[in-house]
Amino acid sequence: MSFEDKALALLERQKSNWPLLRTNWGHLDAAHLKRFDFGGFSIQVQFNPERIRSSAARVDKKSIEKRACFLCDENRPAEQEGLAFGDEFSVLCNPFPIFRSHFTISARSHRPQLIEGEFGTMLELSRSLPGFVVFYNAPSCGASAPDHMHFQAGNRGFMPIEDELEELRKRYGSLLSSATNCRMTAIDDSLRRFILLEGSNARTLTTAFEPLSAWMRKRNGGEPMLNILAMYSKQWQVLVFPRGLHRPWQFFAEGEDNILLSPASVDMGGMLITPMEKDFKKITATDIVDIFSQVSLDPEGFEALLAHLNASNL
Repeated sequence: MSFEDKALALLERQKSNWPLLRTNWGHLDAAHLKRFDFGGFSIQVQFNPERIRSSAARVDKKSIEKRACFLCDENRPAEQEGLAFGDEFSVLCNPFPIFRSHFTISARSHRPQLIEGEFGTMLELSRSLPGFVVFYNAPSCGASAPDHMHFQAGNRGFMPIEDELEELRKRYGSLLSSATNCRMTAIDDSLRRFILLEGSNARTLTTAFEPLSAWMRKRNGGEPMLNILAMYSKQWQVLVFPRGLHRPWQFFAEGEDNILLSPASVDMGGMLITPMEKDFKKITATDIVDIFSQVSLDPEGFEALLAHLNASNL
């Protein structure tokens, strides 16, 4: 039995013996979707009220220190089982799913959410789960547990960017490097600016990722503000989204201007998650453009990043 088959078997078992997961998984059947078309790509919006815990999570230092870490073994629900991935991680079923198959891959020890030293783990995880997109949210880019290292994984075929990637490359891509073991492309579709890494050698991809991560770390003065999507099918495709802001001004606004949207990897992949029905109903294409313009790295910053990557002779 493959590792992916074991993970799917875990999900089926948990749906039968964990009422919270079974109930919230069932709610996905009634999730509402709407679509906005842009130039060669689309952004979809999902109304998912169970995601309010994540979207509205308080992730400031004081709030984190006050609450028990929900990814530590001693604080997890008694019903939640785990599947070991190597010696340091456990695959857990996410009880508040966005995807039909949604896992959180949590470090067994309590340590901060840091991609440094763990990018290779992310690649191996995506190779072990080829039917999934593995994703990483930095502490200030959507991670609701910024104090505990974790990845997530969701079934393929859910985020619009999966099917639109080749068209995005064709229309908006600029080749930065075409080395044998690593192809690097910069893509700017006017809403999102990201780097696409492709290759079949994990070490080469990790080496290519390091200057990108280091530049963002220097810019941010700490853990780089990144959302990362990783997929594997004979070779890896890794989408790295450098971020400008954690949350848009609409998140903090009051009254009619408020839109409770806290973009993370899935949102950058073209599926915006709105836990409030009012926001699902009223959000417009203009709102979407404005929100992405705030949370994506700005054009000047992206150009500076590309200059740094070109200078790194990748």
